[in-house]
Amino acid sequence: MSIDLGSSYIVLVVDDSPETLSLLTDTLEDAGITALVARSGGAALSLIERVTPDVILMDAMMPEMDGFEACRRIKQNKATAHVPVIFMTGLTDTEHVVMGLEAGGVDYVTKPVAPFEMLARIRVHLANSRMQQSARIALDVAGRTLLAVNRRGDVLWSTPQAAKLLERVLGVFDTDSPAWQKDVRPRLGDVVDQRASDKTLVTMGSATVQASYLGEAGAGEFLLHLGDGAAANDHLLLKQRLDLTAREAEVLLWTAQGKSNRDIAEILQCSPRTVNKHLEQIYSKLGVENRTAAAAIAVRLLIDK
Repeated sequence: MSIDLGSSYIVLVVDDSPETLSLLTDTLEDAGITALVARSGGAALSLIERVTPDVILMDAMMPEMDGFEACRRIKQNKATAHVPVIFMTGLTDTEHVVMGLEAGGVDYVTKPVAPFEMLARIRVHLANSRMQQSARIALDVAGRTLLAVNRRGDVLWSTPQAAKLLERVLGVFDTDSPAWQKDVRPRLGDVVDQRASDKTLVTMGSATVQASYLGEAGAGEFLLHLGDGAAANDHLLLKQRLDLTAREAEVLLWTAQGKSNRDIAEILQCSPRTVNKHLEQIYSKLGVENRTAAAAIAVRLLIDK
């Protein structure tokens, strides 16, 4: 029996046992996979600076730097954070399984490794990884301000729009800076823990960025939506001054910014028909006949605030 996963894939095997490395590289190469090897966590980190593998098989227990620490460092690097890490361990205690998942691992296999079980798990995680990469590209194109983090608040990836918003408020979007690590990263972790919405993430002068929890995008990967705090305040102003519902205020605010019904539907994750119904209610409450007049009222209020 053989499982051919294709020669275009690269798997990095990290283990300090020559016998394990030999077994796994033979199994991978028989399946048509290019195998890379590293005998320590440090060697693995050096290697992935030059070549980015599609999957990493990581021994949990190694001298000097164990697999848990190596995995954490891989996940902290934006260039490699997306790579699935499968732990190989003789440790089946729940504590060690949890340690592997919290470090950023997506799965684990117990030693001695069963080759065909390992290949089957690799196949699943390769497919999931490719799907997630495609989804990220789609989100980039859609223009959403989204950020993916792990439980600690480390940034795994962001859409260009999210990076631009943070850069506009902070002056520079640098997740490695001491200020980010001290102040922003813990708040991102809090958003995940609390499943929070509209939590203030960054404040600089009168500019504010807020974060809202959207859900789990993958194993140990949590999706957050970033919003302009100033826009949130504008939304509240329209709601209070014009006696609108929260959703009507959102629709009016985006209308005032020149967005079409289809654009607003995409932003608010509803149908264009729903947006149109909200606009009809807005026209009735404001005593106007069309979106141009409604937008003019909103703009006037926001200018005079």
